[in-house]
Parts: sequence; C-alpha cells; structure tokens
Amino acid sequence: MKTIMVVDDEEDTRFSVKSVLQDEGFKVLTAVNGQDCLNKLKKQKPDLILLDIMMPGLTSKQIITAIRKDKTTSKIKIIFLTVVRFAEMTQKDLMGGNVVDFMEKPFDNQDLIKRMKKALK
Repeated sequence: MKTIMVVDDEEDTRFSVKSVLQDEGFKVLTAVNGQDCLNKLKKQKPDLILLDIMMPGLTSKQIITAIRKDKTTSKIKIIFLTVVRFAEMTQKDLMGGNVVDFMEKPFDNQDLIKRMKKALK
C-alpha cells in the first residue's frame, strides 16, 4: 500500500482528495501547510506528496528546497496542485528533480489517480 501526503490549506480539498485516494486503496496523510508538511516528514515518509503551490507561510520553493536537502525525503515524488494562473510559473520554476507533475485546480479525480500511479512507477 502506497502512502500519499496531501498538503493543502483548504480543508475541503484535503478532505475530498483524502476520500478519493482512500477509496483507491492508498494510505493518506494530510498537512495543513508547508511547515506542517515538513514536521510530519520527520516522522513519516510518504511515497508521493500532493502539494498545493499557493499556501500561507512557507513558499513552494522553500518547501521543495527543504525536502530536496534532506537525504531521507529527497527522493519523494511530488505533484503540485495549482490554480490555472500559476500553472505556467509552476512548469518553468519548480518542475524537475522529484517534482514530477502538476495539476490545475479544479482537477478530475480519475486524472489525478492516473498521474499518481504513473509517478509511483
């Protein structure tokens, strides 16, 4: 069973994505922001992180830098969740390495599952 961490400051998004992923047989962890994500990564190492790109607190770049610097988390695959207006920036500035994909909100749940399974191969 693969473990996924959903990091999003919107409770509705965390809840709905968690429900969809659990229905697909994934173990799901959640975090309310970047700092919460980094704190939880000290204790648990998911196989994939779904990371909202726009949250209060730490920037996406700060979160990715911290994940990449730590040997225990640097290989965790990441898919960004972003609103349309930030999609182009996401591709140019943050893609590569362990950031394997991004999805624009709102997204289709089946497309999310398909992309996650591809990233986890």
